[in-house]
Amino acid sequence: MKTKITDLREHLFAQLERLGNEELDAEGIKREVDRGKAIQGVASTIIDSARVEVDYLRTTGQTQGTDFLPHDGVKRIKGDV
Repeated sequence: MKTKITDLREHLFAQLERLGNEELDAEGIKREVDRGKAIQGVASTIIDSARVEVDYLRTTGQTQGTDFLPHDGVKRIKGDV
């Protein structure tokens, strides 16, 4: 898989920047709000999927991460993963 969780963050912040564009007219704002809602829906599904991956890693005792949620070897959070 090529796409990572960091790519999702970049898309979300890019949309946030588009929503903050003060040069948008009323139609442009509506278009970006609609696009933002669509992105939010997909992002929520992706985040839920990532949560399942983390739960799986914890349950199975794995520490390597996945293609989508790679692990760089640095332990940042106390706990199993």
